[in-house]
Amino acid sequence: MLLRIHRSTDNKEVIGLCDRELIGQTFSEGEISISVNEAFFGNQQASEEEVVRILMDANNVTIFGKRCFELAVFHGILEPDSCCLIDGIPYTTIIRI
Repeated sequence: MLLRIHRSTDNKEVIGLCDRELIGQTFSEGEISISVNEAFFGNQQASEEEVVRILMDANNVTIFGKRCFELAVFHGILEPDSCCLIDGIPYTTIIRI
């Protein structure tokens, strides 16, 4: 899994998390198209423990990929039906207010 933390000037975080093998690919479903790139998702491998720890506290997360989504569901961070499929790949965004 690749994880990248983007920090804004007011110290808010936006997290990009994706399955490693998806990086560099573009997926489309109807009029929706998502490019899974290093600029957003990074290139740093993250352990499951690190991912879960960060997801538990994150307020803004984009998740793309089956393994990442299933990990979040397993740990109660997401509901199983809380994603959409883009070209068969689970995609979701978490926004906590």
